[in-house]
Amino acid sequence: MRVALVQLTVTDDPIANLAVTLGFLDQAIAGGAEFILTPECTNALSSNRDHLKKILYHQDEDPTLKAMQARAKSASVWILVGSLGLLTRDSDARFANRSFLIDPLGQIVAQYDKIHMFDVTLSESEIYRESASYRPGDQAVLGMVAGARVGLTICYDVRFSALYRRLAQAGAQILTVPAAFNHITGAAHWHVLLRARAIETGCFVLAPAQTGFHPEAQGKGRKTFGCSLIISPWGEVLSDAGTSAGVTFATLDLGAVDQARAKVGSLQHDRKIEGPDV
Repeated sequence: MRVALVQLTVTDDPIANLAVTLGFLDQAIAGGAEFILTPECTNALSSNRDHLKKILYHQDEDPTLKAMQARAKSASVWILVGSLGLLTRDSDARFANRSFLIDPLGQIVAQYDKIHMFDVTLSESEIYRESASYRPGDQAVLGMVAGARVGLTICYDVRFSALYRRLAQAGAQILTVPAAFNHITGAAHWHVLLRARAIETGCFVLAPAQTGFHPEAQGKGRKTFGCSLIISPWGEVLSDAGTSAGVTFATLDLGAVDQARAKVGSLQHDRKIEGPDV
């Protein structure tokens, strides 16, 4: 399976971002990709909740999602929209951070709401409270891409290994981790966390990322780490996009999943553990 990761530097303008994203999708299609993945927050990044209320759409009206479905159908390719910020009808008016798997007919065949919210204090100037604006999901999701079983996750989920073990034990051969990873934590943890998730599950890991500085019309903007990664089930980095926006390719041999798991069968070696109380 030939895969392509699209690395973006989005702004807080979804329509402008869409034009750039579609250009990269065309590059991926021209490069022979059968499965194309975009990062978290493909439509927009903004720290201003009031601005997000103005620019985001409900799922059935979102222009980015509609355009991705149309491009998947016209090119007969699979697309993972890493995530979109979406309006919801929740009573507290929080948004959804939702990933979409689209088949070559342009149909949504799986969708996943980010479970783990990025609520961290990295420094006096780097404070994030994702749960204030986005409501978490509560369901692990497995989809199918051309016969391969794919586990859907998003960004901060990568720190919670139980989710990935659950997906692998349910049959996942590929794990997707679209991200807008912070530049500070990314430099320290991005590569090692993603390689660990691949090694402990024996899965391919596909992690398309946002990169660089993301300006905001109403806000200070933010930096993301980049380095979109494709990692083998043995933990080898097959492709690293670096810090420039663009498209990165690799060809996956799904037989490598069985080979890795035959060498280290840890997915079958769980044991019940008693104590300590939490």
